Amino acid sequence: MNDIFARRRQKLLAMKAFRDRQTHPDALGEACPHCGASSSRKALSAALYVCPRCGHHFPIGAYYRLSILLDPGSFRELGNRSAVFDPLQFPGYRKKLETAQRMTGLSEAVVIATGSIDGHKAVLGVLDNRFLMGSMSAEVGERVTTAIETAARQKLPLILFSASGGARMQEGILSLMQMAKTSAALARLDEKGGLYISVLTDPTTGGVTASFASLGDIILAEPGALIGFAGPRVIQQTIGQSLPEGFQRAEFQMEHGFVDAIVPRDRLRATLAQLLELHSKGGRI
Repeated sequence: MNDIFARRRQKLLAMKAFRDRQTHPDALGEACPHCGASSSRKALSAALYVCPRCGHHFPIGAYYRLSILLDPGSFRELGNRSAVFDPLQFPGYRKKLETAQRMTGLSEAVVIATGSIDGHKAVLGVLDNRFLMGSMSAEVGERVTTAIETAARQKLPLILFSASGGARMQEGILSLMQMAKTSAALARLDEKGGLYISVLTDPTTGGVTASFASLGDIILAEPGALIGFAGPRVIQQTIGQSLPEGFQRAEFQMEHGFVDAIVPRDRLRATLAQLLELHSKGGRI
């Protein structure tokens, strides 16, 4: 029990150091929210935004992730529509969307594209949690479905990176419908023998976990990623019991058979290239 309290105290101190560091405008680097160690922006960039001290994987944007995965010059974006979609005219929602677009440079919470990894062409989709926590809107569901259908039509492997807080409440049932829509599209891809690799990053929760994120032929995860439907605090409050240390983290999920492999960011490109090479030799499609 003392060890648990000590670890929690260490995390609280690390979070405090992280917040304190962010308040200093002259800070030359970033503090790790896990261990509190400070690293220069140059060092973090060279480490692909992984803490050199503890291995914590910082969240990264969709375009940056694609840039470190894809062969130079192979990126071709699909379905980048910039119009704001506010089907229920939810109070304040349009302003939130416009603010997210301005702050992130994204038109929505997912980027889909074709590209090649070590010469192997694939269709990719990357959720970006800077845009309203990567929540799944009707437009996000449409783009993910477009990626799936493009993979089926062009007979290409599909790779989706999840990072989401779940369904977007401002779109109500239209958001929840995307769970069935994306799952049905993946079923059609599977019927055609297509390969789908799902990569879970921190955090992957809610309706995304309950739909396309969990349906991969191969499910990979970054170290330490939070993966689940409801968050651990919600579960703990509901059942009134303490949860195991590391509950719902990638390592816990792998131990219980939900994840096939945990792959650090610096090995992810090589791992995906190897999987695509094995797939191309197997000739599933």
